[in-house]
Amino acid sequence: MSNNDTIAAIASAPGKGGVGIIRISGRETKKIADILFQKTLQARHAYYLPFKTLDKSNILDKGIALYFSAPNSYTGEDVLELQGHGGPVVLNLLLKEILSIDQVKIRLAEPGEFTLRAYLNDKMDLAQAEAVADLIDSSSEQAAKAAARSLAGSFSEAVYQLLDKLTYVRIYLEAALDFPEEEIDFLADTELQQRIKQLETELANIKNNVRQGQLIKEGMTVVILGQPNAGKSSLLNQLTGNQTAIVTDIAGTTRDVLREHIHIDGLPLHIIDTAGLRETSDTIEQEGVKRAWQEVEKADRVLLLIDKDLGFSEAEQKIIKQLRGEEKDHAIPIDFIYNKIDLHNEKAFIKQKSHGAEIGLSALTGEGINLLSEHLKQSMGFEQSTETQFTARQRHMDALLNIEKHIAIAVKQFENNAAELSAEELRLAQEQLASITGEFHSDDLLGEIFSGFCIGK
Repeated sequence: MSNNDTIAAIASAPGKGGVGIIRISGRETKKIADILFQKTLQARHAYYLPFKTLDKSNILDKGIALYFSAPNSYTGEDVLELQGHGGPVVLNLLLKEILSIDQVKIRLAEPGEFTLRAYLNDKMDLAQAEAVADLIDSSSEQAAKAAARSLAGSFSEAVYQLLDKLTYVRIYLEAALDFPEEEIDFLADTELQQRIKQLETELANIKNNVRQGQLIKEGMTVVILGQPNAGKSSLLNQLTGNQTAIVTDIAGTTRDVLREHIHIDGLPLHIIDTAGLRETSDTIEQEGVKRAWQEVEKADRVLLLIDKDLGFSEAEQKIIKQLRGEEKDHAIPIDFIYNKIDLHNEKAFIKQKSHGAEIGLSALTGEGINLLSEHLKQSMGFEQSTETQFTARQRHMDALLNIEKHIAIAVKQFENNAAELSAEELRLAQEQLASITGEFHSDDLLGEIFSGFCIGK
């Protein structure tokens, strides 16, 4: 794949529609327009023209031709868009004619190649390019708004601001190394210490927003935990609206992990029902309990079911202790779900706590399920202020976690008066940060990102 080639592809969605679009980009674009229409198209003017075969013997369609001259186009190159009728047959006939022009070197575009060229020509950075695909794939209004903010550069702006502050600290430390005769006491400089602390604070804020963006885009993974017969399977059935799990009065009915994928007002939710947590001699049930804890390791949130008949037992206390004792990059929020309120003639309730929420409901009758659904929506960012929300991917979070580790080591070396080691850790942190926007990248990364785009985008 050469970036010097002129490329063409159908840019509109597959299937039939009122309008279909063919996009052409590259150095031969203007020549192609001259051949197709035998007239010079003025940039940024719309022309209603017949789309003819190359020998001019037949009219394939009639539509609008739009020419954009470099660098004022989506890709930063000369671009021609042909907007005709959205039938797949006529669009393919027209594309076939364009690709058969022998006076120019033109080929079919690869998936995501138009956006890749926009990135390579500095029309957008890598985070913005990824937001293009996220905007197309949005499954909810909230996800679309977050992707639009990333495409507009809100995520990139936060990264660049942190990068500037990180660069300042690096320059100061490098100066201390390069000019030791000046006797710069960087440990005693309170401004530098404050700037390093500010780095950690701003990094934490970006991490929180990235995690929120992941939930909006990819969905939240919720694991249902509790003792046998607490009502986990009944709760799963209520949330999914299907009899997904077998419900009986026999303890230990669920032996394996059950997974369901649903949407709440367009927000994706991955619900996992697990085996009841208890001491058992049953080998199969032991394996089920083991798998339950494995799922907790990957959870974004835990619903801990508490049987109103049994109250808050030692088993629940053990579960909470184990959950909060996990050494993770972030604490797993725990919602306490008090089930079987119908047996006590109680009303459904919800109380917001620092760890999560306390919700009273009946998994049997469905009372209070709406409170849980609304709570889960809010946890994913539904109807929150969109001013700080942007779409994000796992690679962004991985980079931020690596940055956090490098900065933590740099601070430790800073305190140990090891300027060289501290400066090196900050350099590594800067590389990780630059990888988010694409200022520092590998070709493998670009291939992985743009291969997931549709052809024509």
